[in-house]
Amino acid sequence: MNQSTYPRIFVERTLAIIKPDAIDKAEEIEDFVLKSGFTVLQKRKLHLSPEQCGDFYADQYGKLVFPSLTAFMSSGPIMALTLARKNAVAHWKSIIGPVNSIKAGETHPECLRAKYGTSDLKNALHGSESFHAAEREIKFMFQNSVIEPSPSKEAAAEYLSKYVYPTLLHGLTELCKNKPHNPCTWLADWLIKNDPSKPHIYDGVEDTE
Repeated sequence: MNQSTYPRIFVERTLAIIKPDAIDKAEEIEDFVLKSGFTVLQKRKLHLSPEQCGDFYADQYGKLVFPSLTAFMSSGPIMALTLARKNAVAHWKSIIGPVNSIKAGETHPECLRAKYGTSDLKNALHGSESFHAAEREIKFMFQNSVIEPSPSKEAAAEYLSKYVYPTLLHGLTELCKNKPHNPCTWLADWLIKNDPSKPHIYDGVEDTE
């Protein structure tokens, strides 16, 4: 199968952080996360040092907020979560709302930062800005993570019904016709030779019938 024909519906991953000012509400927030259609792939409670916070927020280095940000984020435990769903990055950002919790309360009163945050700095939650930012941040919090988009249930079902099942049915039909001595080995060889994702190479004249 040519890659361009693969259904391009992907489940994204994003990093969520429950910050020190909202850590006592972690269970409540996680329950909301699950009800919002996310799957929690990884979860870790930890207490970062100021140096670790500085590394995590390296893109903020040199800004006036940087010292206060690293001091706040290292002031107590946090909960890091790897979340997954379709359009995870954008959806999580929309749920947590604007960075400034006070302004969020005025413009997005239903968002999580309006509910749990108290200021621009103490805004309760973090969300990755982009897929590439999520990749870096998840690897920072969960060092052994491999970040790759994975197909949604709908895309996987479409792929199976369009490419896998017809090929497997054809192979099993041929297996019944040939009745080989070692059916497992025969079927494995047949599937390798008839892989729909690879071009067929014919010896001699191609049968066009």
